Amino acid sequence: MSDATGVGMPATDVDDDAAQILDQRYRPYSGTRHRLGGAMRAVVGSSVRFTLGLGRPARHKFLPWLAVVVALVPAIVFVGIATVLDIDLISENILPEYHQYYGFIEAALFFFCGIVVPEILVADRRNGMLPLYLATPLRLWSYLASKAAAVAVTLAVITVGPLLFLLVAYTIEGSGPDGPGDWLIVLVRILGSGIAIAATITAASLAISSLTDRRAFAVIGVILLLLGSSLVTSVLVEVAEMDARIYAFNLGEMGDALKDRIFGVGPPPPLGDNEGSPGQRISELSTLFVIAVNAAWVAAGAAVLWWRYRRIEGGR
Repeated sequence: MSDATGVGMPATDVDDDAAQILDQRYRPYSGTRHRLGGAMRAVVGSSVRFTLGLGRPARHKFLPWLAVVVALVPAIVFVGIATVLDIDLISENILPEYHQYYGFIEAALFFFCGIVVPEILVADRRNGMLPLYLATPLRLWSYLASKAAAVAVTLAVITVGPLLFLLVAYTIEGSGPDGPGDWLIVLVRILGSGIAIAATITAASLAISSLTDRRAFAVIGVILLLLGSSLVTSVLVEVAEMDARIYAFNLGEMGDALKDRIFGVGPPPPLGDNEGSPGQRISELSTLFVIAVNAAWVAAGAAVLWWRYRRIEGGR
């Protein structure tokens, strides 16, 4: 046997019994066909797995799970203390109440939003998956709603998960709410606060992430929004003594204020010359104003996100 160049090639024996004829004709899809709801559930599930690094190399798991661990470790420590010391540590002001625990997860929440969340939108535009998604039963609004739901679910792991762990552990230990009614009220407040905080930060983070195809720029934008709004408004209100309604532009403080309203607690008591602290000044704002501002953050983020993706869709 020889090849095209005339160079001799060794002959090989062919096992006739091992030969197969493969039918490569076009075959229509015969599996289950899901409608819009199924497509949205699939996007939410895959996006949650992508955000948490599930099914991806270890380097993609490190940052999201680091944020989860940072948010959960204080709760584990508090439960351990409550188990060792046989007194009601909440009523004795030794351990924080449920609404006070959000101060321990704020850094983890901002870290997660700034480092991890932008990838959930930027990746689809960068690798060309967006047109493929829109070729399914998904439409633009359902695609964006699915992505927002995925981000909210992952953020709820941080905003709700540690509080639920505290509620169950305190209840078993004997420091939890008294009676089923009080227990249910605390549960509803934990869920409401966690969902409210996750909703505002989700809308803002996704809006910033929609403005660029570069993950690094999206990360910088989200971090600047979360930290910059806090710094600028604090200076204007506390140092320049301007109207407390300027805190409406402080995403973190507004979410925290709404959480306090849901738990039915007021600002921290003044300590010395601390009357101008954020907690005291925000107490000047009505509950209706706080709710309206958080709703406005969600609406503004959704509007920017929709406007940006309408432009992307129209340019394809």
